[in-house]
Amino acid sequence: MKKIVLVLLLGVSFLFSAINLQTASKNELMSIKGIGPKKADQIIEYRKSKQIKSADDLKNIKGFGKGTISNVKAEKTVNQKKMNEKKKRAKIEDKRKMKIQKVKNSNKTPEQIKKRKETINKKAKEKKMKIKEKK
Repeated sequence: MKKIVLVLLLGVSFLFSAINLQTASKNELMSIKGIGPKKADQIIEYRKSKQIKSADDLKNIKGFGKGTISNVKAEKTVNQKKMNEKKKRAKIEDKRKMKIQKVKNSNKTPEQIKKRKETINKKAKEKKMKIKEKK
């Protein structure tokens, strides 16, 4: 069971993390638009002798032009945006849970608690939808 959870967490982390050009595997590099097996091999070979600090360092590799480099930068930007959205949704969810717990601990009647919980859930859902709409 622990192994399954670990594998799932690793898989999800790849979806929401920017690709590190210095440590990425061949398959991870090939997931970037415009980088196939040959260019992935070129990146791997290049980083054996030089450190890749940014996507702009790829200019030093033959066959890497502005288009490929902009694709690498776009991939990093997209992944960063996804991560920020995920953090915002998690923050909204934490606040929602905290408010509901506070309502449960109050001296309100069951009907009042139910109504307040519905309001809290509705507002949290609306906030999450606004995050999705900003994409």
